[in-house]
Amino acid sequence: MKDFLELNNKTWELYEKAKKELKETFESIDEITEYNSAKVLNAFMKSRISETHFNSTTGYGYNDLGREAIEEVYATIFKAESALVRNQFISGSHALAKTLFGLLRPHDTLLSITGLPYDTLHEVIGIEENPSSLKSFGVQYAQIDLIENDFDYEKIEEYILNHPVKVIEIQRSRGYSTRKSLSIDKCEKVIHFIKERKPEIIIMVDNCYCEFVTKKEPIEIGADIVVGSLIKNLGGGITPNGGYVVGKKEYVELVAEALTLPGEGSEVGPTLGANRLFLQGIFFAPSVVSGALKTSILASYLLKELGYSVDPLPKEERVDIVETIQFGNSMDFISYCEGIQEGSPIDSFAKPIPTDMPGYTDKVIMAAGAFTQGSSIELSCDGPLREPYYAYQQGGLTYDTGKIGVLKAVNKIIERKEEQK
Repeated sequence: MKDFLELNNKTWELYEKAKKELKETFESIDEITEYNSAKVLNAFMKSRISETHFNSTTGYGYNDLGREAIEEVYATIFKAESALVRNQFISGSHALAKTLFGLLRPHDTLLSITGLPYDTLHEVIGIEENPSSLKSFGVQYAQIDLIENDFDYEKIEEYILNHPVKVIEIQRSRGYSTRKSLSIDKCEKVIHFIKERKPEIIIMVDNCYCEFVTKKEPIEIGADIVVGSLIKNLGGGITPNGGYVVGKKEYVELVAEALTLPGEGSEVGPTLGANRLFLQGIFFAPSVVSGALKTSILASYLLKELGYSVDPLPKEERVDIVETIQFGNSMDFISYCEGIQEGSPIDSFAKPIPTDMPGYTDKVIMAAGAFTQGSSIELSCDGPLREPYYAYQQGGLTYDTGKIGVLKAVNKIIERKEEQK
């Protein structure tokens, strides 16, 4: 592989060292993958999935047996009362928006206890003005920041005991911030803390990037409703679009009515040929997540060896598939992204260039050669070009191909620095 990829001797030596150092870490991921694969297969068996469920509907989508079976599979995997798994969801952000609009009414309060949500939800909530936001319908919003990468229990207690809160949002992944992602244990502790004081509050978990990284999912630790994307972990790199919502039946149905229309809810929604892809995607998802995790861990190890600040550290517990790299300068950041692009199956010949993007004050560079546009489970690396130059890497459909992208990216930095000497 060294000669085929034209890798520098230093790059190859680092890789050989990484293979030995990360052996036990990779074995622990394999054990989680084995568990989650069995969980998925059991759900298929329990729902008696057959070729009949590959058939699809058009128009209104009445009586779609495949759609109903897929949602039963998801409910079983997540240990939820109900599930809504639809290609009518454009993305994870769309699924989150519909969930919020389904659960909240005028004069209700939404409280985020993980600080500022993803940028894509700012106009949904009304943090940034938009005439179609929750705020424009009279929904109130408040947030409590994390302290030292954990929940601020004192402020949470004070707020929920003195204000009428309808929904609490927990965003598990770091997304594009520098804070750590939140483990299932930390989420379980805070959910129990809230439910002991105000059991009527609906707890919604944004689970994007986190599915199948560990053995437990948020419904198992007390969350009322959980939301995610199918072009991230659970789609296995196969589903072309979509999102999912799982949780208590009454809440999931409210989301369904926000997605379709009141009175019809989950009873309508054509699958348009997507059933087989949805089933294949969730079937492969545990293995694909494993590949993405190993790719991130390898990147973490190699870049740490080169002196960069990385988070999580190579052998640290993983909560999501995102790896944060602090390059400290723009040239290394750009070189790394160029290498990731060169190691991609699609558009490997393209060169990522820092560009102005809506919603960002700085130029943003994005490297991604994906089969599905915007698919975060496929290898990508991006971030705003500003000090201290944080890059966010995620994905890798297989470890065998993901590591090639990482090696080419590391090699790009090493060779540029050697040329400068």
